[in-house]
Amino acid sequence: MADPAALLGDLFWLVPALAAGGVVTGILAGLFGIGGGGIIVPVLYELFAIIGVDDAYRIQLALGTSLAIIIPTSFRSFLGHRARGAVDMAVFRRWIPWILVGTGIATLIAAYAPSDVLRTIYAVVMSLMGARMIAARDDWRLGDKMPGSPIEPVMAILTGLFAMLLGLSGGSYLTMVMVLYGRPIHQAVATAAGVGVVVSIPAVLGYMWGGWDATGLPVGSLGYVNFIACALVIPTSVLAAPVGVRLAHGLSRKTLERAFGVFMLAVALRFAASLVA
Repeated sequence: MADPAALLGDLFWLVPALAAGGVVTGILAGLFGIGGGGIIVPVLYELFAIIGVDDAYRIQLALGTSLAIIIPTSFRSFLGHRARGAVDMAVFRRWIPWILVGTGIATLIAAYAPSDVLRTIYAVVMSLMGARMIAARDDWRLGDKMPGSPIEPVMAILTGLFAMLLGLSGGSYLTMVMVLYGRPIHQAVATAAGVGVVVSIPAVLGYMWGGWDATGLPVGSLGYVNFIACALVIPTSVLAAPVGVRLAHGLSRKTLERAFGVFMLAVALRFAASLVA
């Protein structure tokens, strides 16, 4: 059993780390229309290690809790962008039903999903799109308008699938697609923030269901979602989200595209590192 004094010492440093992670998560949600899971998942993973969570489901608990944190954070970001008239509600409404289909499929296959294959595909796609964003080449497009059926529903289903199986909000994927089809980066980021809310809700329910019978979960857990960790991170992330919104609308199109490109490359490196760890 861990030494109580040592455990308290570890938690003394980790609680500020969770608060700081919440601030970064909120700013990323407002700035890029994404949930910030790439920041908060590693922090949660270390927290659960310190309090003795079994390795067999520690990553699931970190992913499920991260997605729960994304819901209010992305919602605050979405409201901020909508108040500035930046959200494309037509795209938002078209994507939502198909995204829910994707998360439903992912919930059913989560236990059998080839995680390494999914992470490899996502890392490659994010790397290519990150390079495109940093280059800021307007001629690197798939079209001048959103593709409609049948391509758009397939892309929306993939958004829900990636969100559930990789612990993402789906915002980065939608932002990437909208920019490829000629939409302004500010509009893409704003619309993606709303999608992050809708994606995260069924994904969180899926993680709750998936861990319903798991034993030895820490206090405050419902399935693979720990609400004590949520309570520590959500306040700072929600308060920080409007800061990211202001930053996004204060940047030029090319600057925001390049910043988003750097973010995508960082996410791709994270997934690549997880494949060789």
